[in-house]
Amino acid sequence: MFEDERDNKIYNLIITNGFDTNKEYNQFTEKLYSKTDFLWKESMSGAYSTAGEEFYQKVDRIVLLAGLYNDNKELFEDLLIVSEKYEIPIVLVRPLGVEEVPIKLEEKAATIVGWNANCIIDAIKDAAETM
Repeated sequence: MFEDERDNKIYNLIITNGFDTNKEYNQFTEKLYSKTDFLWKESMSGAYSTAGEEFYQKVDRIVLLAGLYNDNKELFEDLLIVSEKYEIPIVLVRPLGVEEVPIKLEEKAATIVGWNANCIIDAIKDAAETM
C-alpha cells in the first residue's frame, strides 16, 4: 500500500476560540491530540482581520467550531472573509450534540463534520479537494 502524502503533512490550522462556555475548543483539540498519527499545529493571531498575507500563506485550514458562533460572531466573520480572500478551506464542526449549523457558515464550508476524531481528521485532510 502506498503512503498518502497527506499523511506526512503537518497541517497548520486556525481553530476558532473565544467565549466558550461549553469548552468545545478544549474538547476539539483533545480529539486532534488523540490521533497521534495526525500532525498539526495551530496558528493564532490577536486580530485575524489585520493579520497579513504572510500569516495566511502558512495556514492550511480554518476550523470553525459552530457551537461558538453565537458568542463570537465577529471572529467568525473575520475568518470567513480571510478564508475567501486567501482561498483557505473551512472545516465546519457541528455544535456538540446538535446536527444543524448556521446557514451562513454552511454555505462557506468546504466540509461539515461532527465530533468523531477519525472523521475530523479525514475532513481536514480532504477539505482542499472540495474547494
